Amino acid sequence: MKTRRMGDWLEVVIPHKWEGYTIERILKKEWNVPRKLMHSFRSNREVTLNNENPHWKTTKVKAGDQLRVRLFRPQPLEVTPTFMDIDVIYEDDHILVVNKPAGVFTHPNTPKDHNTLVNGVAFHFQMNGIEATPKYVHRLDRDTSGAILFAKHDLAIAMLGKELQERKIKRTYLAWVHGKMKTSRGKIEQPIGKDRHHPVRRRVSSGGQHAETHYEVLFYDKDKDLSLVKLQLQTGRTHQIRVHLSYIGHPLLGDDMYGGKGSINYKQALHAARLTLIHPFTEAEIHCLAMPADHSPLFTKQQVEALSKHD
Repeated sequence: MKTRRMGDWLEVVIPHKWEGYTIERILKKEWNVPRKLMHSFRSNREVTLNNENPHWKTTKVKAGDQLRVRLFRPQPLEVTPTFMDIDVIYEDDHILVVNKPAGVFTHPNTPKDHNTLVNGVAFHFQMNGIEATPKYVHRLDRDTSGAILFAKHDLAIAMLGKELQERKIKRTYLAWVHGKMKTSRGKIEQPIGKDRHHPVRRRVSSGGQHAETHYEVLFYDKDKDLSLVKLQLQTGRTHQIRVHLSYIGHPLLGDDMYGGKGSINYKQALHAARLTLIHPFTEAEIHCLAMPADHSPLFTKQQVEALSKHD
């Protein structure tokens, strides 16, 4: 779809497939604009068609029409910007994909937390004149590295949240696990709930939420008795990969919370190596590879680049 930014506004050239749609249908059904944002757009006259303010319910669009929406209205910054040398994998006016290092929390847990990835992205926004608070679409555990998706405005976070819910955002992980797995590929489908005996830990529990993890063994290191595994999430439960792999008897290397052993230099051998999504506005497929840090003792760039060959 053809789009361009014009100051605070996004201009969309109506495609043939939207011919005859009302403006309201495009906003509600195609873009899933949240009710509060719809009200704001209507109250502030922030949606125009061919430079006019027509009635949303009755006006039907034609292919080639110019629909403009004020998406980039300046927003207050709600977190403290902190300088961080962030690794940007992909960025445009709507979304940002960042390669998170291990050992960094995704977001602040208390008002005093200023050294999280969200704080670093807020600094990046500030330095690049983006007047908004970074909104993460999904999270990674502190000691998991790799690709995290951020939205730059309210409609992008709503649309990407729906994509995540509908499993249209694909996340692929690399992990080192203990032992040789019995099958080279498979699916772990076990519900995950909180562990009543621990404030943070999760466990497989019949009363938990549905959780599904797909795995494929890429390599077995006989000397170290470790398997390199590619994992894809169908759901996004807290600690899902860690819980599921521990449950089948192959905990992550270094993940002492779930039965893994390993070096004290890192906590768990898990890297969110690839992120694939459909762009909410252009509808193009975006592929992002998160390369391991140069000094990573766990993963190599070649392993990440090879992921596509195993699909």
